[in-house]
Amino acid sequence: MAYTRGNLATQPQRKEEKRQLYREKTKVVTTRRVLPMKEKLLYMLTVSVFALVAVALISRYVHIYDLNMQAQKLDAKIASTKKEIAVYQKEKQTLLELVPKKAEQLGYSRPSEDSNIYVSPDEGAE
Repeated sequence: MAYTRGNLATQPQRKEEKRQLYREKTKVVTTRRVLPMKEKLLYMLTVSVFALVAVALISRYVHIYDLNMQAQKLDAKIASTKKEIAVYQKEKQTLLELVPKKAEQLGYSRPSEDSNIYVSPDEGAE
């Protein structure tokens, strides 16, 4: 506390404040800035260009994916067909081995190596 003419017992007098009839209030008003029409159009054009590029890339990836799926299906079909061919070749081999045995059982014989059969063209024309 400050000395008042050397006397500590006295307090400094305060200034009398006037009472205000109204109370000041501060209100923060933020105004939203509106974009100009040209800038909005520029943004929309930019977004649409990016969207078109994205759609083009995605469609190409979808096409590539579809081609890969078709190739895998064809590979699987080729593999299954090769297995079927192997089964049929084995069956053919077993049938070729059975034909002479079956012919002998039915009474047929093999022709000799030097015997030739001649057929005239008139006989087969009927």
